[in-house]
Amino acid sequence: MHILEKKLRDAAEQGRTALIPFVTAGYPTLERFWSVIEELDDNGADVIEIGVPFSDPVADGPVVESASVAALKNGVTMRWIMEGLRERAGRFKASLVLMGYMNPFLQYGLEKLARESREAGVSGFIVPDLPLDESEVMRSLLKENGLALITLVGPNTGEERMKRYAEVSEGYVYVVSVMGTTGERASLPPEVPEVLSRVRGAFSLPVALGFGLRSPEQLAELPEGVRPDAAVFGSSLLRHIAEGKTPADFMNVWRS
Repeated sequence: MHILEKKLRDAAEQGRTALIPFVTAGYPTLERFWSVIEELDDNGADVIEIGVPFSDPVADGPVVESASVAALKNGVTMRWIMEGLRERAGRFKASLVLMGYMNPFLQYGLEKLARESREAGVSGFIVPDLPLDESEVMRSLLKENGLALITLVGPNTGEERMKRYAEVSEGYVYVVSVMGTTGERASLPPEVPEVLSRVRGAFSLPVALGFGLRSPEQLAELPEGVRPDAAVFGSSLLRHIAEGKTPADFMNVWRS
């Protein structure tokens, strides 16, 4: 069993929803970023998604895009991210996942990226702009190094395509609650339960739900049989940090 799958299954056995916070690398400052990661790790994160900033974040809403712009101005690069992770390898209880667009990964070099990520304690990747039909090279390189390429599916992902993803997926499956960009929403779209049901039917992996989550109450409103194994939250956390509040306070709301 892949470590990412185990993290989510362990949470389920404990009778709770696994928590997967997302934070952009180098945000709000280069120094503060690493303390944010440590604070999330100390306060119940099961997996931490680290966003790789990119100049053209087509799937990101205004909060994540703003954080990405700030991080790039701070001088964040793939090299900076990898060096920081290597320095801290083995320090975190949570598993680490890098989430970013294909361009920075290609520029860094996929073989080098996979090898160094393993050495730095990374467990997986999420690449929103990498289609299934073009993912074999990166998926194979990651798998050789024990890393998972996390599958993203959404309301427009058909049953046959889900089955194709299920044949090659590891770790967990990330369900996007809406078609569009990331960002907090007052309520989840009405089709989310149906999408989660279809995902449960196609995948044997744990299911994470993201894009739009801002409070635990949103999950409680879903039918019990289709509730996700994990909650992914990014924009709401980044906004919380931008307001000068602590990651610990944010995590305590989700753990209560």
